[in-house]
Amino acid sequence: MLAETICSAVSAAGLGIAAVTAYRKRFLTATRIAAYSLVPIGLVLTGVVEWVSDIAFKPSVWLGFGVLGVAWLLFMTTRAIERRGGGTRKERKAAARAAQGEAVAPAASASSLGAGVPATEPRQKPKPKQQSAAAGQGDDFSDIEAILKKHGI
Repeated sequence: MLAETICSAVSAAGLGIAAVTAYRKRFLTATRIAAYSLVPIGLVLTGVVEWVSDIAFKPSVWLGFGVLGVAWLLFMTTRAIERRGGGTRKERKAAARAAQGEAVAPAASASSLGAGVPATEPRQKPKPKQQSAAAGQGDDFSDIEAILKKHGI
């Protein structure tokens, strides 16, 4: 009841300000003020004000908003931790196994990332290359061949 009276008074005051503004020959501004001043009385007539006042003054409604807030806070906290930590424990283990599997080339005997991982098979000594008539060409590609062999290609 009180909210409806306040909204009606605000609308009446807004329409009065719009009339003064129109008297000063500022019709566009006066029309805009009149539109804003009709919104509160429109909300009263549609019943929105009564619905909002029923919600605002019930403790059970505020308790419900509090529970929703806590649920939202928990949800956002778990999302942030999940993004930082990389997912669940199973996902982290699977990612570690996948990263470990990718670190060794298919034909390599040791990790290609560094010397920290021991070789499972003994390394084979490279066979000496036969000297050919065009020894100059072999020197140009020997570095590339060594890199490719290192990566198991």
